[in-house]
Amino acid sequence: MAVLEGLESAAGDEVTLFVARRVDPGHEDAFETWARGILGAAADHPGNLGTGLLRPAEPGAPWHLLLHFRDADSFGAWQGSPARAACFARVDGHHVEVARRELHGMEGWFATTATGARRTPPARWKMAVASTVAIAPLTITANLLVTPHLAGLPVVLRSLLLAPVISSLMTYLGLPAVTRLLRRWLFPA
Repeated sequence: MAVLEGLESAAGDEVTLFVARRVDPGHEDAFETWARGILGAAADHPGNLGTGLLRPAEPGAPWHLLLHFRDADSFGAWQGSPARAACFARVDGHHVEVARRELHGMEGWFATTATGARRTPPARWKMAVASTVAIAPLTITANLLVTPHLAGLPVVLRSLLLAPVISSLMTYLGLPAVTRLLRRWLFPA
């Protein structure tokens, strides 16, 4: 799969890179060592927001690497970095890239849902609507149930306590539920 083309992104959009690599049988341990090395180097790179490694679902299926960067400039700097080049200089020839998908902004968030992972990201305005549908009930519920217990705290501290709760609920509950509910609209056939 080629890099998605035609995606217009603002300079400040986050960039998420999914890479699938097929590993020759018997070389899985060596590949995992290499993958952890390149992901560790990426994690130390300025602007990196996280990395991940997914083992294959079945023998012979590809391994998946995930790299998430603050913006296109950070991602571009990583792509041209000596640290990345050094990691690729250590490739042993027993694994090869079979797919690559670069996502910008909220596209990366939608791609992490089961439905979104198999499809082209929806239009940005659809992502904004779906995110609002997911965030609104979480925010209302937090304001009704949690905020009254935090009323004595300064606004900034209250916000810092609520943000990870709402973000976690959005990531693991809200967005997957809304993506399933609106899948035909978000990802038309």
